[in-house]
Amino acid sequence: MTTDTAVTPAFDGLGLPQEIVAELDRNGVTTPFPIQAATIPDALEGRDVLGCGRTGSGKTLAFGLPVLVRAAERRAAANRPRALILVPTRELAHQVRDALRPYARVVGARVGDVVGGSSYTRQINELRRGVEVLVATPGRLTDLIEQGACDLGDVGISVLDEADQMCDMGFMPQVSELLDQVRPQGQTLLFSATLDGDVDKLVRRYMNDPRTHSVDPPVSQVTTMEHHLLKVLPRDKNKIVTQIAAREGRTILFVRSKYRADTISEQLVQAGVPCASLHGGKTQSVRTRTLAKFREGRIQALVATDVAARGIHVDGIDLVVNVDLPTGHKDYLHRGGRTARAGSSGAVVSLVAPNQRRMARRLLSDAGVDAKQHLVNPGDELLTEVTGAKEPSWEPWIEPPEPVRERRGRGGPRRGGYRGGYRSERGGGYRGGYRGDRSRGERGEGGYRDGERQGERGEGGGHRSDRPRGERRGGGGYRSGDNRGGYRGDRRGGPSRRGERYDSAQRH
Repeated sequence: MTTDTAVTPAFDGLGLPQEIVAELDRNGVTTPFPIQAATIPDALEGRDVLGCGRTGSGKTLAFGLPVLVRAAERRAAANRPRALILVPTRELAHQVRDALRPYARVVGARVGDVVGGSSYTRQINELRRGVEVLVATPGRLTDLIEQGACDLGDVGISVLDEADQMCDMGFMPQVSELLDQVRPQGQTLLFSATLDGDVDKLVRRYMNDPRTHSVDPPVSQVTTMEHHLLKVLPRDKNKIVTQIAAREGRTILFVRSKYRADTISEQLVQAGVPCASLHGGKTQSVRTRTLAKFREGRIQALVATDVAARGIHVDGIDLVVNVDLPTGHKDYLHRGGRTARAGSSGAVVSLVAPNQRRMARRLLSDAGVDAKQHLVNPGDELLTEVTGAKEPSWEPWIEPPEPVRERRGRGGPRRGGYRGGYRSERGGGYRGGYRGDRSRGERGEGGYRDGERQGERGEGGGHRSDRPRGERRGGGGYRSGDNRGGYRGDRRGGPSRRGERYDSAQRH
C-alpha cells in the first residue's frame, strides 16, 4: 500500500472537466483533500482504485466526481443505471446523493437513490425515467431487482463506500450478489477505513490490479482527536450525562439500544437540553428531519444507536460521548469518526462504572487508543475542563415550530394535494387527486371528483374527461367548449373559473 504525502495539486490539475472545477470553485471547494488528489486521476483513467481513509476524509467527491464524468458519457436507458454506488445506510445514501447532484447537473448526469424506508413508487418511477448514477443500500436495491424494476447489466462503474461498515452490518452476501450482476471487467472503486476480513475478500474477488492509496492514519491516531475515559459512580451517571449534553456545541451520545436512546433523550429534554433520539425504530422521514435539525443547530445533542449513527456525517460535532460502551473496538472507531472530521478537532469521552474499567481498557487497547483517565463527579471543575459540561436550566425544553418553507416541484409551488380526503359518503370521492407535474401516484391540485378516473391526466393535474369538452385547462380537468367554465378538480359544486357551477354527481 502506498501512502500519499506529496504536495496536493489544485482540482484543475487532476484531469476533471472545467465545468466541474468551476462548480467546485463556486461552492468554495478549491483545494483537494489528499484522498481526492490521490485517487481522482486513477479513477478518471478507468483504473480500479482502493482507497483507505477514515470517515470525513473527503471520500465522497474522491469517487463521486470521476463516476459522474464517466457515467455522463452516455444516456442511461430506463431501469438500467450506468454507475452504482453502494453504501451501508439510508442517511449516508442521501448525503452522497445530495453531495453529487450539484456537479451532476453541470455534466448532464442524473443521480437517483434507492434506500429502505422510502416510497417504492418514487424509486421505481425514478429508475423508469433513467438515472446515470444510482446510490443504493443493498437491501432495497435487491428488492427492486427482484421486482424487475432495476437491471445492473449496464453498470460499468461500481463503488463500495464504507465497505468495512457494510461487511460489519452483514451485507457481504447481498453486496456479492449485486456485484455479480454488473458488467464483467467493469471498473470498481472501494473505500474503507480498514482492509481486513470480508473487505479483503471483496478486493480479491472483484478488483483487478487496483491502485491503492492510504492518505489518513487510523481514526485512533488522528492528532486532532482526544480520548478520555471518565470513571463515574452508577448513581451519578445520569446527572453527568445531562451536564455534558448541556454544553455548548454539537454533541452526539451513543447508547446500546433504541429504548435507551428514547429514555435518555426524554431525560435531557426534561432538563432543558434541545435534544432528539435517532435509531432504527424510527421512520426514514423522522430520521431525516432529526438529522436536519441537528445539522442546522436546532438541536444541540443527538442520542443515537450504532446502527442509526453509521451514516451520520455532520460537520462540527466536537464531542462524542460513549454513554454505553460499544461491543467492539471497530464500533469504538466508527463512533469516534463522527468527530474530528476534515481536519477539525474533537474529543471522544467514554463513561465507565467501576465494574466496567477492565473491559474498557481492553477495548481501548484493541482500538489502539491511548486515553486519558479521570475520576469525576457531577459539577466537577475537571468534568467541565474535559467536556465543557455545565448545569442545564432544568426547565423542560419545548421545541419551537419548524419554519414554514415554500415547497416546490418541477412545475413551481404546490397549490393542491388532497383537500378533503376520501368523501364517498357524500357521493363525491377525492377532491384533490393527482398533480400532472409529478410522477404517477403523488397528489396535487386537480383530480377526481366522483371517485372514478374519467380519462387521461390534464396538464396541471387531475384527469381530463375523455369526452370532447374543449381544450384542457392549465390547472387540471377540462375547459368547456363555450368558455363558460369547466371541471377544475379542486372545488365541489362551487363556481368555476369562468362563472358556471358544475356538480360532479351531475356531470358524471
